[in-house]
Amino acid sequence: MSVALSATGRRHLDDGLDQLDIAVDARQHERLLALVELLHKWNRAYNLTAIRSPDEMVAKHLLDSAAVAPYVTEEPLLDVGAGPGLPGLVLAILAPQRSVTLLDSNGKKVRFQRQAVMELGLDNVVPVQARVEAFEPGDARYPQVISRAFASLGDFVRLTNPLVAPGGRWLAMKGPAADDELAELPDGVALRDRRTLTVPFTEADRQLLIVERIDNPGRR
Repeated sequence: MSVALSATGRRHLDDGLDQLDIAVDARQHERLLALVELLHKWNRAYNLTAIRSPDEMVAKHLLDSAAVAPYVTEEPLLDVGAGPGLPGLVLAILAPQRSVTLLDSNGKKVRFQRQAVMELGLDNVVPVQARVEAFEPGDARYPQVISRAFASLGDFVRLTNPLVAPGGRWLAMKGPAADDELAELPDGVALRDRRTLTVPFTEADRQLLIVERIDNPGRR
């Protein structure tokens, strides 16, 4: 790897995963470290994220993404507005059996996604460069769609509604101001679950909002 994480950064990754009760094998651990290194390398040239320090990336990107892992099933996942591939790349590393599609319209960010998929050997990830309104998922829609920093909750649901399978759900990673966004939910959907996320080594208030169609009440 081109730029080594400090001992503190490596310790934060290990301790953070322990705090989140996420067990990884040696290959997954290597891939998580390599993802930070690659993101730091590309960020210096392409400004993919405002976070510059690889040690900070561990907490604010890797652990922040990993914090939602307990609420994501092993079914195919669409990450909308994935940026440099977060949280989708992390969730794909943590569950190699899960098929993950990364969707973003920004060319340089999707190029990074493709490079990460190639270098990390992630054969369960497909990067796609397209606007969400123009994306055609093919015959199968997605049972779960996630967003970390894509749009307001209402816009997230409205724009991705054609991409969500019957009985599917939306997972929106949000900050503390999400209460205002709940009022913008379109008709036919409702908040099914709300989880406070404690991200190790950060002070950010994070939560996960899980939204489902009202006419599909059986899914939890």
